[in-house]
Amino acid sequence: MRTLNLGILAHVDAGKTSLTERLLHAAGVIDEIGSVDDGSTQTDSLDLERQRGITIKSAVVSFVVDDITVNLIDTPGHPDFIAEVERVLSVLDGAVLVISAVEGVQAQTRVLMRTLRRLRIPTLIFVNKIDRRGAQYEQVLRGIAEKLSRDIVPMGSAAGLGTRSALPTPCTAADAGFVSALVDLLSGHDDALLAAYVDDESTLSYAQLRGELAAQTRKALVHPVYFGSAITGAGVDALIAGVRELLPASEGCTEGPVSGTVFKIERGPSGEKIAYVRMLSGTVRIRDRLRIRGDGEEKVTAISVFDRGAAVRHPSATAGRIAKLWGLGNIRIGDAVGDALRPVPEQAAGQRYFAPPTLETVVVPGRACDKGALHLALAQLAEQDPLINLRQDDIRQEVSVSLYGEVQKEVIQATLANDFGIDVTFRETTTICLERPIGTGACAEIIDKEPNPFLATVGLRIEPAPIGSGVEFRLEVELGSMPYSFIKAVEETVKETLRQGIYGWQVTDCTVIMTHSGYWARQSHAHGTFDKSMSSTAGDFRNLTPLVLMSALRQAGTTVYEPLHFFRIELPADALGPVLPVLARLGAVPQTPVVRGSACVLEGEIPADRMYALEQQLPGLTRGEGVLEYAFERYLPVRGAIPSRPRSDHDPLDRKEYLLHVVRRVGGHREGA
Repeated sequence: MRTLNLGILAHVDAGKTSLTERLLHAAGVIDEIGSVDDGSTQTDSLDLERQRGITIKSAVVSFVVDDITVNLIDTPGHPDFIAEVERVLSVLDGAVLVISAVEGVQAQTRVLMRTLRRLRIPTLIFVNKIDRRGAQYEQVLRGIAEKLSRDIVPMGSAAGLGTRSALPTPCTAADAGFVSALVDLLSGHDDALLAAYVDDESTLSYAQLRGELAAQTRKALVHPVYFGSAITGAGVDALIAGVRELLPASEGCTEGPVSGTVFKIERGPSGEKIAYVRMLSGTVRIRDRLRIRGDGEEKVTAISVFDRGAAVRHPSATAGRIAKLWGLGNIRIGDAVGDALRPVPEQAAGQRYFAPPTLETVVVPGRACDKGALHLALAQLAEQDPLINLRQDDIRQEVSVSLYGEVQKEVIQATLANDFGIDVTFRETTTICLERPIGTGACAEIIDKEPNPFLATVGLRIEPAPIGSGVEFRLEVELGSMPYSFIKAVEETVKETLRQGIYGWQVTDCTVIMTHSGYWARQSHAHGTFDKSMSSTAGDFRNLTPLVLMSALRQAGTTVYEPLHFFRIELPADALGPVLPVLARLGAVPQTPVVRGSACVLEGEIPADRMYALEQQLPGLTRGEGVLEYAFERYLPVRGAIPSRPRSDHDPLDRKEYLLHVVRRVGGHREGA
């Protein structure tokens, strides 16, 4: 049987969880459709999800359509939980992007579609809620074409919009307008089809056009649009038919070497780690030993696969399936297991599909005695969501976490209380800035030459790199000039050190080149005892690298950038006057407002740390009628005073302080350190 791993994505409240319920019901997996409001849906299984009526964690369910097993992954729609969506993207064969027929294209919709197109994930669009008052057809299609993609084709019309009897009518070969729209759309990506149509349009059969539509949809060139209602079920059968006909299902190579990608981690009732793995090839069985990250093996102790709704225990998992594996204690999200047969997903290679978190807060335990337990609990949460990104300040004995927004902070607080029994509060949320090098800087420290106290030679040059490129480490020294473990120690320490630049923020978009290397080979006394004082160790390189790198970075200089959000406000026209001065005080840069009768639309950019204040003030300024959408847009150099982030431990910029820190850490085993 073929397998299709299908993601359901949407802006919050567009109805994707309700659509998931309807798809499961239509496939015969569930007898009754659950309600988001009642907390009775299949995929929103966490207590917090049921209480709040939103999806927080991605969830997997399965159903069968003819000869295809569909593993459906329901993802969060709230922008605070975009990290869950990011991890799912690497395992998808196709996606359904859900849009509300009432609200149309929203901020998060644009973010999601932009990413789906960049990753070339085949995507169908489902316009939901045609039964809701205010539902629109032409306006929504126009919004999709203008804001998401012009390569769309509506697969049907809709009548009775805004009523419970709203019903879409699928287009057929008899619809001349639909056939013409298909030809126009498909010929834009296929010159041969265009030539055949121009030469003799009668030679193109409707079956050929449908075949070409499927081929171009699977290549993510075009995006069919369906209309319907998850609540009434209208249009869902047509969507299921589209999933079966237009998205790429595959059988997978079950006999090849075992290969898979981990996209989710959770903990079981006893605290055991459970890895969600998309199987790319081969078959994994209980008691198999899997290679992880290429440098170790662990034994699989139990397996579950998704079958007709639920995860069921099974002795094996084959290519194409999504499996839950037990026993992999050191597994991390993004890891490749077994033999990687295709490139590691972008996020596992250090790249991100979406912007990283732009906010940070210090987590404070209610009781001082909970500090140890808090750190352990946060480490487990960060294991399930790596973008939480814990930052330990050893000097102040504080732990900071990265955030996408205030809702995520509330969820972390509730999770710590409910799952770990730890009550916490948060300090004021602050913005996470970043640093980019301005120019080129270089520094070298030579072994056994003052003032270098370590048995290592390290020379580094740092250069600016294109925006969005991250950090790249390269060698100008011969790979065999010293043991590879020492070179690896330098590379790892470079990336760790760049988490705090000159102003304390993470340094990115740069290339670090190792220009000098040297070491003392392992030496022993006459009686054969290893003498650490005469032999280089990886610790020498880990201790020296921050000094060299920060000297080079200081020479290069950095610019601090702050995150900006794009915002869109729909408000009464007479409320524009009170809103504009508030935007100015918050540092926002609005565009020219668009006034349509008594309504007004205002778009612009605003510093991320002012977004929450705008959210809080908008209802009072607009009599509760203002609708705000926002999403991360870009980073911009900080205007005015440069914000410095408190350093979390030692300061490599202060040589004396840093060397004292090293002495304390290694116990002062070398003179002069």
